Amino acid sequence: MSRDSVPAALQRRVRKRAADRCEYCRLSQVSQEAAFHVDHIQPRHADGLTTPENLALACVSCSLRKGARTHGEDPSTGDHASLFHPRWGRWEDHLDVTSDLLIAGKTPTGRATVARLRMNRPLVIEIRREEALRGRFP
Repeated sequence: MSRDSVPAALQRRVRKRAADRCEYCRLSQVSQEAAFHVDHIQPRHADGLTTPENLALACVSCSLRKGARTHGEDPSTGDHASLFHPRWGRWEDHLDVTSDLLIAGKTPTGRATVARLRMNRPLVIEIRREEALRGRFP
């Protein structure tokens, strides 16, 4: 399988597995104008393969902010921590949604992911509020 492209059938498989939801911030693809990306969790330049185990559906914001990164800084400790890996960890173990619809990191990995992907920008919180009103978040 090519490292440079994700075949359409594999993209459909990733989207279906993710239920058309960003696997980092859990935003729904429904009502979003830009198509979500199929992200290489382990970047291609670091020998990340184009396989189902290394792919995740990501909203444009999470995809671009993550880029080829696999680690970030835990803002609570300043330590280097791995970013959330949707295939190796459960979202609920690392992340949570507060009553204000903020995404909170529960672990160094969760906190580093929230900070690196800037998951609590004012605009995205407003989108979450709209999605929650429509029953699509969380």
